Amino acid sequence: MMSELAQINNRDILIELFELSRLVAGAETALKALPQIVNLAREVLVFDNVVIYLAEEGELTPYFARAVGRGCSEEADIAWGTEVATHIYKTDKTIAKREKIEGAEKNRLFLRYYLGIPLKQGRRKIGVVVFIRFGGPDYDIAQIRLAELIAEHLAHLIEREQLVSRVNSLEAGRELNEMQEDFVATVSHDLRTPLGFIKGYTTTLLRDDTEWDKETYREFLEIIDDEADRLRVLIDNLLDSSRLQSGTLRMQFQNIRLDVILKDIVNRAEVVDFDVPVKLNILCSNVIVNADPARLTQVFDNLFSNVGKYAPESRVTLTLMSENDKAHIVVHDTGPGMDAEHLEKVFSRFYRVPETRDGTRGSGLGLFICRQIIDAHHGEIFAESTLGEGTTFHIYLPIVS
Repeated sequence: MMSELAQINNRDILIELFELSRLVAGAETALKALPQIVNLAREVLVFDNVVIYLAEEGELTPYFARAVGRGCSEEADIAWGTEVATHIYKTDKTIAKREKIEGAEKNRLFLRYYLGIPLKQGRRKIGVVVFIRFGGPDYDIAQIRLAELIAEHLAHLIEREQLVSRVNSLEAGRELNEMQEDFVATVSHDLRTPLGFIKGYTTTLLRDDTEWDKETYREFLEIIDDEADRLRVLIDNLLDSSRLQSGTLRMQFQNIRLDVILKDIVNRAEVVDFDVPVKLNILCSNVIVNADPARLTQVFDNLFSNVGKYAPESRVTLTLMSENDKAHIVVHDTGPGMDAEHLEKVFSRFYRVPETRDGTRGSGLGLFICRQIIDAHHGEIFAESTLGEGTTFHIYLPIVS
């Protein structure tokens, strides 16, 4: 190939080939780089249409096509070399072919010169690239070798993208499997724990060989009641997360005063006893939002519950303010905080910060449910955190004008 390339070995072509190599090496994705690559290739190899076909289960599928010369303004999609590409893929050989159809004397678009080249990863065929000229001339041997060199660059680019795609797919699958395994283990533990308490204390109360005084009897019943509540919350979260993900959870929206609902939420937090004190700061009143009060309460219940689990010694400040046409609610705790790498992941279904998995009961559903509910309100929720200084959740909801 090098001796034949010597025939076209002038300085301009070498510069264009070097630029093409540099572009391929630095490309983020194939589809983003291909328009520039095509423009560069046309500087050294004249063609009017180019199309790349990739093989999927033995069948060729168009991946990229571009009209850059004659016929571009006349929608020259009449010639993309599908038949030629299929033949090249089967024979695994470079083919230069001339096609003349009726009307070629008057319309050069009907006189077509195809140059098709297999795209390979090692010995494995991954597709075909076809260059098309309308009206000629024939491709000479030097141009054919140059086109094969361009095809090698294209194959490397596509190979890299396919490899990255496979790695990402494997990594995503591995992470999903790990999350599912962690979820099964966590939920199994969380289900067994309250069931174990309920079964144990119920069996103890039912023993015929022991008499229990009234205070002990009541204490056992309160433990059973608490664990039944925990079991109900876990099951409710599982059902809610499934319905939210499938879009089947019904909500009852109404216009509400946000400062009023937040006062009720803080009062409720004292009754429910999340083990953390909550201070309310209302910086703007009479803010009206369209919301489902029950689901909005659920969001803050989950946030307060998380603080109680993972930062039990901290304090919580709940602040309401307005910014332009949005209500801005800030929930800040003074707990240990978390690394920045976890701030977005904590809103994923089943995700739990690794440092909190041991000894803390939780299924990784609470913040997922929070985001799904806020999304359903056409709002936004995200977290900020500084290790040793606490975590802040920001919630934005559209104000009803």
